[in-house]
Amino acid sequence: MRSARRLIVLGLVLPALAACSVAPLPDPPAPRPLPRPEETPAPEPSAESEEIRRYFATIEKDLKSRGLLRTDNGQTDAPFSSRNLVENFLRIALYDEYTTAAGALVARETESRLRRWETPIRMGLIFGPSVPEAQQRTDRASVAAYARRLARLTGLSISLTSPAAANYHILVLNEDERRHSAGILNRILPGIDPTAVRTIQLMPRSTLCLVFSFSRGRDSVYSDAIAVIRGEHPPTLRLSCYHEELAQGLGLANDSPAARPSIFNDDEEFALLTRHDELLLQILYDRRLRPGMTEDQARPIVETIVAELLGGES
Repeated sequence: MRSARRLIVLGLVLPALAACSVAPLPDPPAPRPLPRPEETPAPEPSAESEEIRRYFATIEKDLKSRGLLRTDNGQTDAPFSSRNLVENFLRIALYDEYTTAAGALVARETESRLRRWETPIRMGLIFGPSVPEAQQRTDRASVAAYARRLARLTGLSISLTSPAAANYHILVLNEDERRHSAGILNRILPGIDPTAVRTIQLMPRSTLCLVFSFSRGRDSVYSDAIAVIRGEHPPTLRLSCYHEELAQGLGLANDSPAARPSIFNDDEEFALLTRHDELLLQILYDRRLRPGMTEDQARPIVETIVAELLGGES
């Protein structure tokens, strides 16, 4: 658990059976149509949801006042070497930040294997009835542009599509909607592990957003993902959550205090994907690396890739 002062994102990425006891998913059924937002009238948010909205507005203001949540790429004052990039990649891509124990998630860094997507990623946004139309339009535009950027970096086909056609589901819910999300979670991903459902429904205030990525059986290739973003977030925190969780769900499962400039660092200095982070994604999706590799197997290949990417930089 992070201290109240640092209080920021828990990025949860769980491959089914890869490093924890999450149940494997069955073969995917035919997509079921999701309810149209206008079919459900927007209820009045609870007093708790409104208090959370005010709380995170204060958090964003405080972080910015301390020079955090930066939206630049950090190149002016946060240089990194080839060695930094190699070690940061291995720590972020080949270790898990969380594991499961007795049906709950536990913060425990655990060595894992390289995991990533190998098939097209279709991102679908599902907004709770509480999310205003103007915010929905802004978020759709932001996610669509970010998906195009991630596609360029990874070489994968990544696009924003309809929720019914998605395999990467992005839920934007307020406190009340998230606590009653079991129905929609089981509808969009039949066979989802109850641990994931409980984690989403019981998200503590110290968790700004999270993502689960799933594989089928013991595979190291992802097939599905669910990201959860708080609908109460003010603009910068909300965009920061999109940037970190959507990238983390591609296979960068861990955070590292040594990573800078990076969103994969719990110090919240940077809000948006940096050049350092773009390089992490390029390394992860280099075809010389293969899903299932261990750190020892990946290291010499990563060193070669980094030398090529940075050229004369050191």
